[in-house]
Order: sequence, then structure tokens, then C-alpha cells
Amino acid sequence: MRITVLLGGTSSERDVSLASGLRIAEALRARGHEVSALDTAKGPLTQDDERRMLAGGAVKTKPPTPEELRRMRAESVETTAGRLPKRGECDVAFLALHGGSGEDGTIQALLDLAGVPYTGSGHLASALAMDKDLSKHVLRAQGVRTADWIMAMDPASPPGVAEVEKVLGWPVIVKPSKQGSTVGLSIVKQPGELAAAIAEAFRHDDEVMIERFIAGRELSAPVIGGDALPVGEIIPKHEIYDYECKYTPGMAQEIFPAPLTPAETAEVQAQAVRAFNALKLRGCARIDFRMTAAGEFYCLEANTLPGMTATSLVPQGAAAAGIEFADLCERIARLAVDHAAAHQAR
Repeated sequence: MRITVLLGGTSSERDVSLASGLRIAEALRARGHEVSALDTAKGPLTQDDERRMLAGGAVKTKPPTPEELRRMRAESVETTAGRLPKRGECDVAFLALHGGSGEDGTIQALLDLAGVPYTGSGHLASALAMDKDLSKHVLRAQGVRTADWIMAMDPASPPGVAEVEKVLGWPVIVKPSKQGSTVGLSIVKQPGELAAAIAEAFRHDDEVMIERFIAGRELSAPVIGGDALPVGEIIPKHEIYDYECKYTPGMAQEIFPAPLTPAETAEVQAQAVRAFNALKLRGCARIDFRMTAAGEFYCLEANTLPGMTATSLVPQGAAAAGIEFADLCERIARLAVDHAAAHQAR
């Protein structure tokens, strides 16, 4: 197949995307595919560019700041739309983008208009899953348990301490509603910490979610083509599985398969597939959960373009199922091609 890997971009997860995309391109070439890499922020990459970037090392321990991202967008000469592959230039676009316009349905909609097949979910499902507020409403309607929450829609008049304490209690999680990789996220344990946490989250998004903190074990369930892979458990060095723990080797212990009973494994996998279907996802996704001491599962979020770096969870789940990384990438690409062919046949 002729495959264009889209990576980079101008979201807070740019570094993660580069690490994912370069690894994907390398794996697909090893399977004999004709692969090109395209940074949607800066343009095509040569294989020399790729080798140089791969030699540069792992993802930075901190994401770019909002100010750095605004500067990067301003310095971008062309628009992202002008860089995307055109109909006939490739058989499939492999989306290794994370966050921002790469994961929120914007690029998916542009590729739909251009008639270019692409990996992952469609534009509507991508937008829905990226919006944590809307996705939680859908998940609850379909019987997927998720923590209580309230929204801050205006930085000038966010929910106050009294409202948060009455509705949610302490501690709470404060996070941007449409970001990933825990960027801008804080745990608030004391009322006096709330205002600063909300202000920090508003630096990254125009809507902020305040969510009841669910104590318990951190679990992750990859889903490919509607089938759940082995569930993993994450034990981070920090109190939460934050950006540094996710992308710094040694900062988290990730166990696949998770040490759960068969009944617990079956339940979290069923919940993951239910969430996948409720949000109308397709291709590959990752559904994250917390498991309480009482054995209840709470869905944290759905990731429609999960990381594919050397420390990422989906490749680890696939490996636990006996699927090598190159086979995983090829399977994801073929799911996209098959979906496009079935859609055209209707």
C-alpha cells in the first residue's frame, strides 16, 4: 500500500505525535509498504529527516506551552489543509496525530472532503470523543459508568468552592475539556487550590471540566475493530498517570495483562467495547478506566488516536495478545482501507 503517515502538528501533544508517527513509518516500511511522512505543521519529511529525528531521542518530559504552540502556528507558512494528501496520492493516510485539530475531527473532515481514506474514527466520532463533557453524556446514556462532573464555560465566572464541594466533594480533577495526555490537568485536594487549577486549565482550552476524583487502580483497554485487547494496569510514580509518567521510561509500571480476575477482565473489556460503540468509534482506540476498591469501573475517557510510542499502552496491549508492532500498524491501516471500500460500495 501507499501510506502517508500524518504526524507532528501544532497541538500540545506534538512531540508524542512525532514519536508515534516515526515509529509507525519505520514499521510499515519493514512490511514492504511505500511510506511517506508528513508533518502537518511543517511539511513533508525526508527519510534523512526521519532518521535524524529518531536519533534525537524520546518525547520531552514536558509538553509545549500554549505560548510556544501559538508561536509555532503563527510561524507556519502554509495551512494544514494545504499540506494534506490529495485523492489518489496514497491508498490511506495513517493518522499519528494526537490532540488539537489532528484528533478533534477537523483533519478527518478535510480528508473526507478530499476522498482520502484514513485510520481511526470519523470526524463526528473524533469530535465527540475529544469533548469530554459531551462524551460523558453519551457514555452515561449507554450504561457506561463515569464520574460526576460540572463544567466551567467562562473563565470570568467559574464554579465556586461552595458549588464544587456540594456537587462533587474533594478531591476533584480539573482539566481542559478538549485536551489529551493530561495536559493542563490538576488534582485539587483543598478548596484554596481550585481557582489556580481552573485558571491553568483555561490556558489550554476554552472549556474546563471539574470531575470527582475516583480513587483506585488505573486500567487501560485497547480496542481494535470493535474487539478488546488485553487490559493493562498502570502504576505511575506520581499520584496520577501524568505527561511525565506516560512518556518517560521508568516513570510508570505498565502491566499487560492486568492482574484481574477473569470476571473483572471480562467486565472492563465489555465496558470498553460498549464505550467504543456508544461513541461510534472505529479502527483503533483506547478506553481508560479507574477501578475502585469495591470493584466498580469508571470510564475516564476514550482516546481515538492513542499513542504508538515505545512506551505507549496500545502496542503493549497488542504485544500481550501476540501481535507485533508492525502487524498492529498494518492491521490498523487495512481496517481503514476496508472501511473506505465498504463505504464506496454502498
